Parts: sequence; C-alpha cells; structure tokens
Amino acid sequence: MNIAKLMKQAQQMQAGLAAKQEELANQTVEATAGGKVTVTATCAGEVLSIKIDPSIVDPADVEFLEDLVLKGVQEAIATGKDKAAAEMKKLTGGLGIPGL
Repeated sequence: MNIAKLMKQAQQMQAGLAAKQEELANQTVEATAGGKVTVTATCAGEVLSIKIDPSIVDPADVEFLEDLVLKGVQEAIATGKDKAAAEMKKLTGGLGIPGL
C-alpha cells in the first residue's frame, strides 16, 4: 500500500467534500405546513423566508399559526439535512465519516 497515494486521495476527497458542503449551503429547499405556511431554507439549515397565506391569520387563534410556522420550519430544515446527507453519501461512497 502506497501511503503517499492514499494521503493524496484523502486530500482530494476532503477538497471534494468541502466544495459540496459549500454548494449545499447555497441550495434551498421549501416545505409547506398545512398548505398555508411555506418556509424556504438552505440545506445547511438557515431559514431564508417564511410565507403565510393571509387567509389563516386569525387573531383569536394565534396558537394555530404558531404551530404551522414551527412545523414548516422543522420540515424545511429536515428536508435540507436529508438532501445534504444524500449528497455527502454519494461523495463518500457510503463511508461513515464522522461530522458529515
């Protein structure tokens, strides 16, 4: 086994992973909760926007709106993480690399 060759391959994989992580940080996903709240987030988990259908804004039932917003945010972050994990798995060939 050639250690130098192995180290070079590891460095190439690390560079590829870093580039993919940066790319994923710029990719967005959308999730909708209750058909009325839409959340856009990056695959890195940064929430970019929340859109609320005005028809569900009821001052007497703020809890309902809060629940929908929370659900939308959670779904968008989960979708982004799933997409990022799938992309990383493609790059690593399914190897269990800690931190990815």
